Amino acid sequence: MSQPFQMPRFLAAPRLLSPRLSLAQVPLIWQFAVIIALGLALSALWGGALRWPEAWVIPMRGWITRFFEWLGEDAGIGSYKVRDLTRFLADLLDQPLTWAEYLLYRGIRPLDLPPLPWVSIVLGAAILGHWVGGWRLALFSASCLLYLAVFGLWRDGMRTLTIVIVAVPFAVSIGLWLGIWAVRSRRVAAVVSPMFDLMQATPHMAYLVPVVILFGFGQVPALIATVIFAMPPMARCVILALQTVPPEITEAGTMSGCTPRQLLWKVQIPAGKRILMLGVNQVVMQTLAMVVIASLVGATGLGQQLLTSLQQLKLGAAVEQGLGIVMIAIVLDRVTQAWANRPTDYAARGRSWRFRHRHALAFGAALIVSFALAALFKEASVLPKRLTVTFGTQMDEAVRWFAKVSYDYIQPVRDFITVEMLIPLRDFCLAVPWVVVVGLVGAAGLRLGGRGTALLCMGLVLGIVLFGFWEPAVLTVYLVFSAVVICVCIGLPIGIWASRSPRVARPVMAICDTLQTFPSFIYLIPVIMLLKVGDLSNIVAILAYATVPSIRYTYLGLRRIPDVTIEAAIANGATPRQRLFKVELPVALPEIMLGLNQTIMMALSMVAITALIGSRDLGQEIYRALPTADTGRGILAGLSIAAIGIVADRLIQGWANKRKKHLGVG
Repeated sequence: MSQPFQMPRFLAAPRLLSPRLSLAQVPLIWQFAVIIALGLALSALWGGALRWPEAWVIPMRGWITRFFEWLGEDAGIGSYKVRDLTRFLADLLDQPLTWAEYLLYRGIRPLDLPPLPWVSIVLGAAILGHWVGGWRLALFSASCLLYLAVFGLWRDGMRTLTIVIVAVPFAVSIGLWLGIWAVRSRRVAAVVSPMFDLMQATPHMAYLVPVVILFGFGQVPALIATVIFAMPPMARCVILALQTVPPEITEAGTMSGCTPRQLLWKVQIPAGKRILMLGVNQVVMQTLAMVVIASLVGATGLGQQLLTSLQQLKLGAAVEQGLGIVMIAIVLDRVTQAWANRPTDYAARGRSWRFRHRHALAFGAALIVSFALAALFKEASVLPKRLTVTFGTQMDEAVRWFAKVSYDYIQPVRDFITVEMLIPLRDFCLAVPWVVVVGLVGAAGLRLGGRGTALLCMGLVLGIVLFGFWEPAVLTVYLVFSAVVICVCIGLPIGIWASRSPRVARPVMAICDTLQTFPSFIYLIPVIMLLKVGDLSNIVAILAYATVPSIRYTYLGLRRIPDVTIEAAIANGATPRQRLFKVELPVALPEIMLGLNQTIMMALSMVAITALIGSRDLGQEIYRALPTADTGRGILAGLSIAAIGIVADRLIQGWANKRKKHLGVG
């Protein structure tokens, strides 16, 4: 007997009048349609549904600003003020900074001793590279630092490196302690996990605003902001490392009579060494990125020089300084990665003391030789300007020539994209009522993550509205959305291509690794060269910075598909195109969506940087708050960016978890 025809579920209209029908049974598209209709009707009756009335804005911005002013001036117990504590902390942190500066570029003035000669630091980088990674890494590390000396960037490079080598131990120590505490206490984990989410979603520049109020401008505030920003990745890696230690290793340590302290430091932490070292690598890279941004609050070094060059449109000098930052970043990244993957040499334990410590002895010899050379030849101490080279002038002339030649070709394309595509999209985003956005986010959160996710997402969006940051938040979403769509359109095909060919995958993954070491400042240089300033420039800068996760996660998702699944598709006669679109991409979709999540997060962090080349979004709000000491404005703008990131993260994670359960892998 034939079965009667049944209309597909997604086409069938829901039985809205059925008392037994739950909201989860109503198709999401119908919920969206109802929300949009109600929102448009409400905005037609009440203008406040489109733009929250200024008179009703919660004056949180002023409250926060006055609180920090009170904290920095009048707060205290009796005669002891908070500013006394901040001054004490600043003086305390200034000591390691001062000694690091003495060693790297100032010299120990009280003792009339010179700094380490540039020759010794280059040789030291080569010796360290050989110890952790062999001859290739040794030559590469030495070449990168040699670039700083040859191009006259040595002192500024050492100023940048000073904050890095002081901030990293602080950030690693605090992250290690917090991670261990969170693993041992569920209450602590419940507090620090959301805090880490918020800290990692908040852009770099937002950390500078309150630090400036409490500690002023200079190296120490830059150090404090850097430590705070770089610490969460270490804590997360500690938590992951300790939670993923195989149970049999922990049980073996317990059966051997280890105390809890011995079990932690002699069993669990060594077992999680690789993940912990990846955390150190992330701290190093985050530290270097923040040091460059911290030039906005007076941190000296290559970041400050790069910012000045960009502001003066000296693009040749900016390229040289940007490459210097990249060289330091790549060396630190490669050395820490090699250290993380370095196997323990058990055979060396039976050899002589001289063999086991050959690298330390080589560095000692290099120090002696370099100081001797520096005493005889000043060029071995600090390379004089007459022996350095520069291509800044030639680069500026080349840029001006290229801009003149390409102007007739680039300007029409830029104007067409801006006028015909970006401006209509921006106007459409600004015309959407906030009540519609709150409703759509709530409906999506309820379907993907449950009531808690819905309430969290709606509350975050509503907070942006109530605190008066709706318009810059919409402009931020418009820029991020435009860039992320292009990122996915570029990253998805490249990731698929790399997954199909190991020959393609090697250079693509190497380029992705290199691009991830670039501080975000660097991406502004080619954008200013080609496109000047404007929305298209912001989008292209975000695109250059945020495409890597889309490529990487697409590649990883497709490579991790079980061979059995591929073989089953081939056995059923699927063509390569059918296998890709009907088997591989659906199975890899959770990983691809996580790549989308990371792309959005990186795009949001880049929004604060593109404010330096002009915008009207939340990044510009943070940038304007720095010189005016408007702490409330900067903090709330940064938290608004974090709120957008958290909403996107919760919705994408909810969708990915549902997809994994549907596939039976989660």
